[in-house]
Amino acid sequence: MTEVKSAEMHHEALSEALPGDNVGFHAKNVSVKDVRHGNMASDSKNDPPMEASGFTAQLIIFNHPGQISARYAPVLDCHRAHIACKFAELKGKIDCCSGKSWKMALNPRNRAMLPSLIWFLASPCVSIASLTLLPWAVLLCVT
Repeated sequence: MTEVKSAEMHHEALSEALPGDNVGFHAKNVSVKDVRHGNMASDSKNDPPMEASGFTAQLIIFNHPGQISARYAPVLDCHRAHIACKFAELKGKIDCCSGKSWKMALNPRNRAMLPSLIWFLASPCVSIASLTLLPWAVLLCVT
C-alpha cells in the first residue's frame, strides 16, 4: 500500500476525476516495475476492492459461434485485466425493462442469451469493484 502524491490528466494537475477520464498518478515509493497490467488503485480507507476467487456478473451473449454450457471458460476483460474464468452457475435471467430476474436453465444449444446473472470462478484470483459501489467502472467483455 502507498499514497498518491499527485494526479494528472494530459500532463495537467487534477483535483478530481470523473467516469471516463484517463488519469495518471504519481505514487510514493512505487516503481514502474512494480505495477502490473490489471492492477487497481483505490481509497484504502473507503471500501477498497478485495481479492475474489469468484464473482457474479450480468452478461449478454450475442451470436456465439459454439455451444455454451456450465463449464464454458471464456477470457473476460474486466477493468484493464484479462481473466480466465469459468461459468460456474447460471443464477437467473434478467428482464431489461423491469429489472426483475428469474431462474432458468442454461440451454447449451442457445448461442444467444438474454441478459443473465452468471457466477464466474476466476483463475487466478482477481480484484474487482462492486457494481453497486462503482456502476460506471465494471465492464466485462468476453474474448
